[in-house]
Amino acid sequence: MKRLFKPEKRLLTIVLCCIPIFLSGCWDRTEVNDLAIIAGVGLDRTDNGKIELSVQITNPKAIGGPGMSSGSGQSGQQPVIVKTGTGKTIYDARSKLQEKTSRQLFEGHNRVIIIGKSLAETGIRKHIDFFARFPIPRLRANVFFTDGKATDILKVIPSFENGESAEAARELAELKIGMNVTTKDLLQQLASSSGDTALPKITASKSKLGEGLKVNGTAIFKNNKLTGQIDDKVTRGLLWLTDAIETASVTIQPKDAEGYISFKILRSSTELIPTIKNGKWKMIVRITTEDDVTENETKLDMMDPKIVEKLEKQMEKSIDKRIQLVLDEVQTGMEADVFGFGEAFERTYPQKWKQQEDQWDKKFPEIEVVIKSDVKIRRPGRSGGPQGVPQEKEKKK
Repeated sequence: MKRLFKPEKRLLTIVLCCIPIFLSGCWDRTEVNDLAIIAGVGLDRTDNGKIELSVQITNPKAIGGPGMSSGSGQSGQQPVIVKTGTGKTIYDARSKLQEKTSRQLFEGHNRVIIIGKSLAETGIRKHIDFFARFPIPRLRANVFFTDGKATDILKVIPSFENGESAEAARELAELKIGMNVTTKDLLQQLASSSGDTALPKITASKSKLGEGLKVNGTAIFKNNKLTGQIDDKVTRGLLWLTDAIETASVTIQPKDAEGYISFKILRSSTELIPTIKNGKWKMIVRITTEDDVTENETKLDMMDPKIVEKLEKQMEKSIDKRIQLVLDEVQTGMEADVFGFGEAFERTYPQKWKQQEDQWDKKFPEIEVVIKSDVKIRRPGRSGGPQGVPQEKEKKK
């Protein structure tokens, strides 16, 4: 006798048979061959106040072709194509650019945003709104400032990264040799208590190996407008203050020896401790760092605790000096709070912050900053004493 299906099993069978109907369609697909994949975006301002949008589009003919070499693709094809469009807003310029592009513009793989000086001087907040509101661009794209035109950076064909300047810029950001700011970071900084921010400065470079890019200093923005620039040396102090030091080296010349000693930073942390006493606002910057010795040109014995202690004190003074440089240039000179001091006071003293929030531009330059560095040398390297020096000639004090 045959067993009849139960009602529940019949219903399940019907549902399973209907599911494939909803999984079989691709009516709204967009083929890759129909897309103009944007790898980098440049923003400039024209003489008549319009937005000049430049996009670096990956050239499919130059990808993976035979005989492909650095900076060129198949049959001498350039790896990327740079196109520009102008408009009243970024989206308006994008629409004008789409009119003269046979493929659909696609920002889903955009790696970098380059902001030119002409646009930076007039303000960037209202333009960055496009990247937060339009759903396609990625918020983790790296943002840079350039002293010239953004489109010129996108046109650079670097010797590495298959000739894509956008990829080269992204790799530089990942190395964290300077400021590393994503679109999300920039949006958060512009919406912070002070609204001030800093962007890594990128420039084109030429050498015997060919063209390339380099991160060279930092651009400082006050009230979302470019207010000044600092060099690499001062930028290092900014990285210490903002707890952005990850991979760095410190080289010092000991006071009682000839030659230099280089250290590699293993780990570092920076803590901002705001205090308000008797109406006086003060910021304590507490830095702790652990380092390894990577090179010793001197005759000092790195296994001697007394020598190590002296070197730690000297390194602390070196860090304090770097931080003081950026305080003098940015806090006193530019009066731009790119350190996050305002947010630290707001978290710790919310009521007192509300009383000073509207006057923060005047209050910030007056904040007393106390730097407290603590350096620990953890490992002397593969050997304690200097190489090639007889043991009896090593300095023990």
